[in-house]
Amino acid sequence: MYSKVTSGGVLGVEGLLIQVETDINDGLPMFNMVGFLSACVKEAGERVRTALKNSGFQIPPKRITINLSPADIRKEGTAYDLPIAIGIMVSMGIIPSERTENILILGELGLDGRVNAVSGILPVVHHAVKQGITRCLVPADNAEEAALIRNMEVIPIHTLCEAEAYLNDRIAIEPAYVDVEALLDQEENDETGDFADIKGQEILKRGMEIAAAGMHNILMTGPAGSGKSMIAKCLPTILPGLSFEESIEITKIYSVAGLLKKNQSIITGRPFRSPHHTVSAIALAGGGTIPKPGEISLSHNGVLFLDELPEFNRNALEVMRQPLEDREVTIARIHGKYVYPASFMLVAARNPCPCGMYPDLNKCTCSYRQIRQYNAKISRPLLDRIDINVNVQKVAYEDLLGTKKAETSAQIRKRVLAAQKIQRERYRSESFHFNSQLDGRRTQKYIKLGSAEEAMIRDVFEETDLSARGYNRVLKIARTIADLDGSPEIREIHLKEALFFRYQNLLEDGETGRNRSYGKGAFGYGS
Repeated sequence: MYSKVTSGGVLGVEGLLIQVETDINDGLPMFNMVGFLSACVKEAGERVRTALKNSGFQIPPKRITINLSPADIRKEGTAYDLPIAIGIMVSMGIIPSERTENILILGELGLDGRVNAVSGILPVVHHAVKQGITRCLVPADNAEEAALIRNMEVIPIHTLCEAEAYLNDRIAIEPAYVDVEALLDQEENDETGDFADIKGQEILKRGMEIAAAGMHNILMTGPAGSGKSMIAKCLPTILPGLSFEESIEITKIYSVAGLLKKNQSIITGRPFRSPHHTVSAIALAGGGTIPKPGEISLSHNGVLFLDELPEFNRNALEVMRQPLEDREVTIARIHGKYVYPASFMLVAARNPCPCGMYPDLNKCTCSYRQIRQYNAKISRPLLDRIDINVNVQKVAYEDLLGTKKAETSAQIRKRVLAAQKIQRERYRSESFHFNSQLDGRRTQKYIKLGSAEEAMIRDVFEETDLSARGYNRVLKIARTIADLDGSPEIREIHLKEALFFRYQNLLEDGETGRNRSYGKGAFGYGS
């Protein structure tokens, strides 16, 4: 007897439907599985047969053929165990075929018939809803995750016997329910500090505020102990909360990566990832034998913090160049192409030299050659993709002991939210929300300069080696500064501040030769 059950898989971070076809006929007893299967899927045959036997269902000694369709897509994971077992029971006549129509079934089987949790539930259920499926059977441990998707009736299943009894209407199971709005409104424990705890460093704080308002990439360069890592860890306190759509996007990535914590159904805070400098290119960008999202995709809609940037492997850093522009990672394999979202805010920190003491020549033990080699580990094309550069100075003794109250994260966050509200309204007809996401064509569309501002940026372009990419990034930073100021137009003061933050490190670390004379105050800001 032939039967068909609907299941699903994941390609990249997007779900797809897989039809589990089962045929039981007379012939030599055997259990064949076909359909471009990975090793772990082929092993499902043994798990399913043993789970059925231990659950009290005896498989007849006949020829059993299982096909996972479409056959040109490689099947990975253990989520096909339960649908295969249900398909066999339908073919055996234990479950009527009409009971499995328009139902998505997912789950791994233990040998005793228990249904275990699997990764990647959320993207599959999300895709199934778009295809018109309104009910799904999932492992009980995955039920809250699946219930995040609206218009889907999620039935939590503990055992194979429970699934059979439910499909035969012998028992009723209450669908899982999650109050998504309540989850998103939950306040997370703030263990990252506050901007008010940071002594001095007003220029750095201002740079961070601009970066947060427009989701711009930022690089901090300064001596060891000047507060670079501390302020980076405070950055999440001034970022806005997640919308429901953003939460679902991030949760899908973490679901596929198997990184959702126990009893965690949704990601409610913007990711803040801080990989060690020994991270490999594959761990950073994603990939592997069985492709998984890397750190830059796990930072989607959040922050990727790279501390001690020159200590990272150069090959690992270079893989970020394309994602920083395209905001997605494409991994090609012989079995197919995987696309992972990667719209993240890059925050990086570095010392000015290997010992970290330059430019204090009384303490710095590095030669000029060592300093050049140290900074040369970061390529110019990668530096060109970083919007904001800040030279961090050693904290003054007066600032350490001063009693002057600094602005709190809440005060700064209020301005950031106001600026982002302006951007969301400006780009309401686009697929993005922030100034940093403007491409060349949309930069021309949304950013207009007055005659004085146009003359100023033209002079800078002609007198320096400002690239076309750098020119566009200056305009985007200036637009963010104007939004923070509540100004509909970009004025000269906004452009000067943007040039200061764009050029500060690039023009002081020897990367641009003849323009090295531009420094603090060169563009009328920060002097």
